[in-house]
Amino acid sequence: MNIKEAKEEIRRAVEVYLDKNEFGDYTIPLSKQRPIFMVGAPGIGKTAIMEQIASELDIALVSYSMTHHTRQSALGLPVIESKQYDGKSFTVSEYTMSEIIAAIYQVMEASGKREGILFLDEINCVSETLAPAMLLFLQYKIFGNRQIPKGWVVVTAGNPPQYNKSVKEFDVATMDRLRCIDVKEDFGVWKQYAYHQGIHDAVLSFLEINRQWFYSIQESVDGTRYVTARGWEDLSTAIRIYEKKGFPVEKGLIGQYLSDDEIARKFNVYYQLYKKYQSDYQIEDILNGAVTNEIARRAKEAKMDERFSILGLLLGRLNDGFRASMSRNRSLLQVVKALRVVKKLDKADLASGLQESRLKELLEQEAQNLRIHLEEQSAANSLTVQQRNEGLLAIQMLEDYAQFAAKTENFTDDSSIGGSNNPADASAKEKNTNGFARIKKCFDKEVRGHQKNAKDLAAQLEHAFSFIERVWGNTQEMVLFVTELTTGMDSLEFIEQWGSKSYFRYNQDLLTYDQRERLSAEIQEMMVLE
Repeated sequence: MNIKEAKEEIRRAVEVYLDKNEFGDYTIPLSKQRPIFMVGAPGIGKTAIMEQIASELDIALVSYSMTHHTRQSALGLPVIESKQYDGKSFTVSEYTMSEIIAAIYQVMEASGKREGILFLDEINCVSETLAPAMLLFLQYKIFGNRQIPKGWVVVTAGNPPQYNKSVKEFDVATMDRLRCIDVKEDFGVWKQYAYHQGIHDAVLSFLEINRQWFYSIQESVDGTRYVTARGWEDLSTAIRIYEKKGFPVEKGLIGQYLSDDEIARKFNVYYQLYKKYQSDYQIEDILNGAVTNEIARRAKEAKMDERFSILGLLLGRLNDGFRASMSRNRSLLQVVKALRVVKKLDKADLASGLQESRLKELLEQEAQNLRIHLEEQSAANSLTVQQRNEGLLAIQMLEDYAQFAAKTENFTDDSSIGGSNNPADASAKEKNTNGFARIKKCFDKEVRGHQKNAKDLAAQLEHAFSFIERVWGNTQEMVLFVTELTTGMDSLEFIEQWGSKSYFRYNQDLLTYDQRERLSAEIQEMMVLE
């Protein structure tokens, strides 16, 4: 199965293992829970899906690569203890707690989460001295003389023998105690992940044309040549930062991530052409609806690989906007929920005669609550970078509002929090407005700015459709463009929320959902609160 199917299978298994009966006991006891064993080529995303599952199920995650462990670190160090048996004293060997099990308890204490996933990667590549202990662990979930805590599901992963010379085959008795999942690389599935992660559009459009180079491992007289999904993702990150700093992206850099000279050379050629097309076709003008006849003519006469590049440039720019827009949506939703709590408490305080200065404390408390939640999720290893950034933005907004609430000055409709205008510099013509209403005005401006940016982005999407229709018509280019929009999580969510007449017109056959008002409804509800 592909990595997406593997993720769903593992998620269901974890939910089943964490199911409890009417007495609060796990329906399947720990001793009967078969560890999951994923087998797949390196770099296809096995670790990434574990982080996603932990985040989605709101449980903790402890992850280890077993090739980094010795027998002592995995089992614990031996210590001599004195014991009494039948009235006689004896010295016996015991072990200190395993580093792995200790890490579970540390995460439980730091995050407050009692359930989680213990993910052990490269389980079939351990050293000879550790191998017997690992087989014992897979059967009984014990390291040394200590069992992993209840509520923790064991998931393991390993590489097939052709990819790692140190792989050890498990015997039948061990395999009979595992749930084995064979994972295959799949560019189509990885692409959905890539859009959400912001993989560079040059990488995506290159691989769309050359899918056979998405994942490649070949033996040659000069050694092993390989390219993996991990390599493409890391290269994408490097390219984005190099471009940001104005550094040249050359074959030497590309070869540090793509360990196959031929593929690295071909991507380098493609990337240089890609940058040329970016300039030649004036992508910003296309998205702003200012397409010249010359640009339209050149695009119409372009060969197929060049057309793919143009589509990749359009999708890359749009996807950056979709991702930023939906990320801000999620931050605003967190602020909405916090402000509702503050509004309710603020009303109660005013009714009881407390002063408005209490509003600052309430806002600071909600910001602190969000910060604690982020820290707990981070300690549980179940927080993505994007989720962390969204939470930090929401905290910053609440803290800004708290500082504003502490001021006695009022403001006009032109004031903002964290913007170019300072509320303290505005006139005081709204002195009769209560504290929460003033905060709400700040938030309303944030919402209006977000809505304007989203409408501008929606207009750019329509301009992209108009350009494709003008130069190529309703052909394979249009089908590819619509399909890519449907594939991306952020693009699809943006279209669900803000709409796109052209998308719905060209995608009637693929349309499988009703347009829903998600966060926009939450924000609108906040804006009409009095």
